[in-house]
Parts: sequence; C-alpha cells; structure tokens
Amino acid sequence: MSTHKPIIGVIGASQPSSDGLRMAEAVGRAIAVRGAVLVCGGLGGVMEAAAKGASEAGGTVLGILPGPDRLSANPYVTLAVPTNMGHARNVIIAHTADVLIAVEGEYGTLSEAAIGLKLGKQVFALPGGLRIAGTVPVASAESAVALAFESLKHE
Repeated sequence: MSTHKPIIGVIGASQPSSDGLRMAEAVGRAIAVRGAVLVCGGLGGVMEAAAKGASEAGGTVLGILPGPDRLSANPYVTLAVPTNMGHARNVIIAHTADVLIAVEGEYGTLSEAAIGLKLGKQVFALPGGLRIAGTVPVASAESAVALAFESLKHE
C-alpha cells in the first residue's frame, strides 16, 4: 500500500432491507475508523447508509453521481462528482476503488462487481446480495472491512 489513503468502494441496493442498511452503515463506519476513503454512487439506500456510517465516524465520502448536479448527493457525501453518465458511472466507481464491498444489490451492483473483478480487484459480498463467481462471501461488515484492508497489503 502506498502512502495514499486506501479507497474502498461500497456498492449495493438502492432499496435494501433493514439488515442491508445496518450492514452498510457498519461497513462505512469501519472504513472511516481505519482511515480509508469510502467511494460510492452517492445516492440513497446502501450508498447513503454507508456514507452516513463513514461521515459520523469522521471519514471522507466520495460520491460518484449518475446525474449532472452535485446537489443530488445524499447529505453524508463529502465530495460529490457529478458525471451525467447514468449507469456508466459504475465503471468510474469500480476503477476508483482499490477494493469493493457489496451489500445486497441488483443489476447496478452486479455491474460494479463484475467490472471490479475484471480489473483484478477483490470484491467482498455480504449476505443477502447477488453472488457471482469471483466474489468472496463474508459473514459480517467487520469481516468485510478487515479482509478488504488485508487484501490491500498484498497489492
């Protein structure tokens, strides 16, 4: 790992379950406590819950937005990047993150995970989400973040 802060992507459902929201917030909090930057899509659901956890723990949240207006970001985003690229912004999220953590999710999450895997990045998947070959299933938010940081040591 270089002297730069690691960037951990949190991807997931726009309409998660209550368990998904709790897991996402815990992931965000753990990322911030360990001193990494959280990158996400900057909107609601898992993105907002993870951003809330990170923000409340004093972390930095980078939101890569699908639309043209940075004001559309959820209130916990520190730095909003409006792309006006719609779903194509998923490629930017996958490229920006050093490692990805998936919390539940639908097709957008699947695309981010697949792009991350294609780029040779680790993708850790919490319970309740899509499973695709190459992702690493994890049981808890804490283990996802611990494994994410461990994987960065081997880069």
